[in-house]
Amino acid sequence: MFELMHGSFFRKLLLVLFLFGVAGLAASFVPKKVKTTQIRKIVIDPGHGGKDPGNIGTGRYQIREKDVSLEVGLKLGKYISEAFPEIEVIYTRSDDSFPALHERTRIANKADADLFISIHCNASDNRSAFGSETFVMGIDKSEANLKIAQKENSVILLEEDFEQNYAGLDPTTPEGIIALSLRQNKFLEHSLYFSSLIQKQFKERVGRKDRGVKQAGFYVISFTTMPSVLIELGFLTNKEEEDFLVSKVGQDYMASAIYRAFKQYKAHLEMVDEKSYPVVGETPKSEVKRPVEIPREDAEKKPASRKSKGITFSVQIATTSTPVNVREKFPGLRDVKEMEVDGKFKYFAGEEKTYEKVGTRLNEIRNSGYPGAFIVAFEDGQITNLQEAIERAR
Repeated sequence: MFELMHGSFFRKLLLVLFLFGVAGLAASFVPKKVKTTQIRKIVIDPGHGGKDPGNIGTGRYQIREKDVSLEVGLKLGKYISEAFPEIEVIYTRSDDSFPALHERTRIANKADADLFISIHCNASDNRSAFGSETFVMGIDKSEANLKIAQKENSVILLEEDFEQNYAGLDPTTPEGIIALSLRQNKFLEHSLYFSSLIQKQFKERVGRKDRGVKQAGFYVISFTTMPSVLIELGFLTNKEEEDFLVSKVGQDYMASAIYRAFKQYKAHLEMVDEKSYPVVGETPKSEVKRPVEIPREDAEKKPASRKSKGITFSVQIATTSTPVNVREKFPGLRDVKEMEVDGKFKYFAGEEKTYEKVGTRLNEIRNSGYPGAFIVAFEDGQITNLQEAIERAR
């Protein structure tokens, strides 16, 4: 599976696969009711944010992964708070900010939370790929899952002083993923159970394709000291699924599905009848269509671009504390430019006049081995607010 299967690394890999090889049983797995467990705090982690938009889907909408994950996360928290006011709902972000990955896990661990839910949207070069999947900590045998974990973890490289914050961890290597996997196995049973409930709700109540419960070395569910899951709501690179996920109806359906799974999970742990809980955020099963039809006007469609001459878009690929040799550091990339900003050296590839074209370039660069790349806007040669630039450059 990996190129470095020898010595101590291979022994570690075998240990991880032995510890976490039960992921395939998640759909039927139910943890034993040893004692009543009260859920008092839950952390909701809307993925990405701020300068990290996540994936930008097909480029047809202004809405990106960070926007969908935030909307679904806030709706989920609202449902939980309304139904269970005794539960403290904590968000790693409640706006368009960019908390570092280590900060997200620190928030959860410091709060001594009982459950951690990270919400994301998927992307694929295969535009026909669609469906929902939920991840728990571990190493799966699938190379595709490893690549997903590496892509999500790569946002570490966008953070200032990431070398110090992550003790030299390289999140883009198999060795880095293995190191993460050894951090946690105590809460795997409950994580698997909760994940199976989520997937069941997505399939049976929202009519989504069930891509299953999987294991991968995502940082945010590796360093938390509680049951933790990472949800991929669906593929923004699939036109039909993007239409669903960027719509208010679709976001509400997905949030209510996760809420219903949480309610089942809570009832099991606390040994109570789920029917005794208040009804909040419930969509009657009879109202759910397969596939759910979303009015086109329900999602904010990206308008045709007519750009101001002073606004351009580029793709940032790296930030360093000292200058680097562009050809050696970024082989295979053309038109890489260096800019010094506040004592740091930032590197950008390409210059486009439209957000649509730079989105295409972003996907090309990420697929070329730079998964942490993201879009930035310039006005008259100076970095400016991306969202404002998009609005003003219409």
